[in-house]
Amino acid sequence: MVRFFIWFLVLQAGLFGLELTPWVQQWFVVPWTNTLATVSADLVKLFDPQVISQGKILRSTSNGFAVAIEAGCNGVEATIVLIAAIFSFPAPWNRKLLGLALGIVAVQGLNIVRVISLFYLGQWNFSVFQWAHLYVWQALIMLDVLIVWLLWVRTLPLGARPVAA
Repeated sequence: MVRFFIWFLVLQAGLFGLELTPWVQQWFVVPWTNTLATVSADLVKLFDPQVISQGKILRSTSNGFAVAIEAGCNGVEATIVLIAAIFSFPAPWNRKLLGLALGIVAVQGLNIVRVISLFYLGQWNFSVFQWAHLYVWQALIMLDVLIVWLLWVRTLPLGARPVAA
């Protein structure tokens, strides 16, 4: 378990450092964030056609309210934690890749719910928006990562799971 923890910290440090490089920002993080805004707007348009996305911004054309999806709110950091947890854990590579694929879908799916809910909370009550944004959703996204990882660990064959001494 110590080996897992050390690898988990090393991978996180490496991935977070890589995320901050201009190349990764330009070619991955910015397009990812813009896509998150577009997908969120497309889902909202199903019941509210007065919503548009422009880059990383989700905006209501009826009242002008907008949210910008910034670093920390695009799900990239949560995904990095999940990647580090899955790749650090002793398991067959095919299980790691499957867990990662399904885990990213789960984390990003919840993140879309987060963006949309905050978009509407901000239009309803800005102080509630701030509280939900800073405290509730931060905790829920990381809890989602933990739950996804724990569920993934439970699906591993018994021989792949470490035994507590």
